[in-house]
Amino acid sequence: MIYRPLPIEFYQQPTQELAKTLLGCLLVKESPEGTTSGYIVETEAYMGAEDRAAHSYGNRRTKRTEIMFSSAGHVYTFLMHTHTLVNVVSGPENVPEAILIRAVQPLDGLQLIESRRNVQREIDRTNGPGKLTEALDITHEDYGRMFTESPLYIASGFKPKRIIAGPRVGIENTGEARFYPWRYWISGNPYVSKTRKRKRKII
Repeated sequence: MIYRPLPIEFYQQPTQELAKTLLGCLLVKESPEGTTSGYIVETEAYMGAEDRAAHSYGNRRTKRTEIMFSSAGHVYTFLMHTHTLVNVVSGPENVPEAILIRAVQPLDGLQLIESRRNVQREIDRTNGPGKLTEALDITHEDYGRMFTESPLYIASGFKPKRIIAGPRVGIENTGEARFYPWRYWISGNPYVSKTRKRKRKII
């Protein structure tokens, strides 16, 4: 590993706090092709059984969600349309909470990222949850791994100067849950996914 993965203790904090603390950390994927990485600039927290927007709402336990019931620090990937999305399992065992990584700012492996995401604008390579997984080659094979000891891991980065909180994106059919301000992003970072005109606050 070219970076030192954050220890398991890092993941053992409340989900909302972890969702904010992840901002500025480095998401790294090592593969035979090379290493790619990016600073995490946007996250969304999903609060398990009581959160209508969570896959584990009502303690729904399926083959897909099973890893959410494991301990914090596991990798939860799932397929959305044709894209893989990556989450950090964040609750203690049997508390199925997770944090979606929504966008990263590329750092390592820029040429490799460009070859995987052959788009005109550089900013469009990692400014969304499906884009960043394609750019970093995060796949369903990463499902169930530990972020502390796998080719996919999270390392220290930088501390953001200002964080914004606002409603999550793409969960319109979830009742009141669609209004919860559980999406966090680094203020002013150009790699944050498209900003929606909804209530938000600086934290």
